[in-house]
Amino acid sequence: MRIIKNSDRAVDAAVRALKSGGLVIYPTETLYGIGVDATNPKAIKKLTKYKNRPFGKPYSIVVTDQKMAEEYVELNSVAKNVYREFLPGPLTVISKGKHKLAKGVESENGTLGIRIPDYKLVIETVRKLGKPITATSANASYKKRPYAIADILNNISNKQKMLIDLIIDAGDLPHNEPSTVIDTTLDDLVTLRQGEIILADKNDVLSRSEENTENLAKEIWQKYEIHSGKRAIIFALQGEMGTGKTIFTKGLARAMGITELVTSPTFTLENEYSTGREKLFHFDAWRFEKSEELRFLGFKDLIKDKSVVSIEWAEKVSDTIHEFDDEAVIIWVRIEFGKVDSERRITWGITQ
Repeated sequence: MRIIKNSDRAVDAAVRALKSGGLVIYPTETLYGIGVDATNPKAIKKLTKYKNRPFGKPYSIVVTDQKMAEEYVELNSVAKNVYREFLPGPLTVISKGKHKLAKGVESENGTLGIRIPDYKLVIETVRKLGKPITATSANASYKKRPYAIADILNNISNKQKMLIDLIIDAGDLPHNEPSTVIDTTLDDLVTLRQGEIILADKNDVLSRSEENTENLAKEIWQKYEIHSGKRAIIFALQGEMGTGKTIFTKGLARAMGITELVTSPTFTLENEYSTGREKLFHFDAWRFEKSEELRFLGFKDLIKDKSVVSIEWAEKVSDTIHEFDDEAVIIWVRIEFGKVDSERRITWGITQ
């Protein structure tokens, strides 16, 4: 493992390492990323081993511009508009891939995330290499976000350190959010992770009855249902006692086709419901003393299994939920009392 400062010679050093199948840690406008030649199967396997995650979880890639992106993905009119307005910048745009990269880079459904960072070192490295590199954070899965090299090296094993060929150290980076991730494969934009770029404000709805609350849950489910079975979907519910978090979950269950009676899991901590084809896992974090208690109930396994999860009192376990920002679609829902007893103000969005 070689560590160098970010300088004019860093690009040449990175290109040499990447050409030889090496693994390079590099700074970006968001956080430290880790890159390999996205066309090299052995390099992708090496990266997957470093990230300590199952083979098959896709990687986004860095390209220099829209022209290079179109070599690897099909850009519809929605994607082209996003490229024109927001790139380069902290945004990952998912489109249909053209299957030209090493196995394991595209998703199982053939989609691919594209990054065009607003960071000269990265763009020049890809331009000189002539191939895309992977754009994933340099931390191992479920570890601290890497804003400094120490954030990385202090949280990985010696075996993982031995896999690193080159580190480009630009010092402590500003603590910006990771890139916003949007899916453009449909005619409508879908935000999968909210970062520095905000493409839409939070939604704000006034519910005047329990039926309204259930119907809103159904509408939100229908917006994100397309990701069911492809990514975990988490409904992180916030609000005081009696605002209707369980009512919202009832609407979600009904939208999924679940006919079982949905009850509050305050005393059981977790309830499980099934349609026979899909399952809904319903948690109540009211009695949790620490955020980590959610892990003890098998939350990480539910994420890996791409489950649908509803969590009441999500603010109490937000730290644990945020560990899976890259793995799941997380919809934060806040329910507040309205001006009269029957009214509820409900806001929801991808970011908390």
